[in-house]
Amino acid sequence: MSPLSDRTNVLLQRLRLRDDDRVSDLGRTKLLLHGEIRPRATVLFHGLCASPAQFVRFAHALHREGHNVVVPRLPHHGHRDRLSPALAWLTADDLRAFARESVELAGGLGERVLIAGFSLGGLLATWIAQRYEIERAVAIAPFFGMSWMPNRLLGRFTDFMLRLPNIFGWWNPVAREKQQPAHGYPRYATHAVANALLIAREVFARASEGIAAHELILVTNAREAAINNRAVRTLEELLRAPDPARLKHVVLTGIPLSHDIIEPLRHPAVADHVYPQLLDLLVQQLDGH
Repeated sequence: MSPLSDRTNVLLQRLRLRDDDRVSDLGRTKLLLHGEIRPRATVLFHGLCASPAQFVRFAHALHREGHNVVVPRLPHHGHRDRLSPALAWLTADDLRAFARESVELAGGLGERVLIAGFSLGGLLATWIAQRYEIERAVAIAPFFGMSWMPNRLLGRFTDFMLRLPNIFGWWNPVAREKQQPAHGYPRYATHAVANALLIAREVFARASEGIAAHELILVTNAREAAINNRAVRTLEELLRAPDPARLKHVVLTGIPLSHDIIEPLRHPAVADHVYPQLLDLLVQQLDGH
């Protein structure tokens, strides 16, 4: 295979340099590379308040199959100080730039580009699938709103959140900073959530234009506890109209009421159940395309 280009090496070095002393060992970008362009390059996006450690097991499995794998740290995530205020500064512009650069990097690492993401990462995978001719995107429990929020209120709720002061809330008000796993933030910033919803609003606004990726797979948990599965189904209908062959929706069953279905340090039994299915969705039938 061909060696990596100078531009690709620059992008890799840029990723490494972003992980300064504020970032924990578990929070750092994970690069599992073969030192050359491979037939497949896969980028894995972790969720809001999590870190690349969320996808390490997944990444190693793909690397063993010959993929160049990148698990980039989302902007303002992964700090050693789990109560860092950094997340308060996350913007939609940060997320767009992060997604674009990730696609460019993957294009320099593999002949085929695969993107998978969980929750906020699933939202970004969908955003990319609408804009880039990648091989496949897999959006796992993608974040298009909270489970309790009606679809029609997405835009107004987002604008309302951004008008209010930016505050931090505990994911678990009882466990607070003791919440596990230790590689994630136990708090969320309200403006970070709202800026993610700005990206969700863009996805819906562009849905009638179809999908640029060869294939987009939406993955939801039948017993989802946090994200809005109704919004995912609505998006599915909108995306399917222009080109149904490019879209698939897989509903996972046999999982307890939960959102975090891929974190091996929090729900190992769930991760053991889900991982083989997700790996199959990501790489199935690639050689036949």
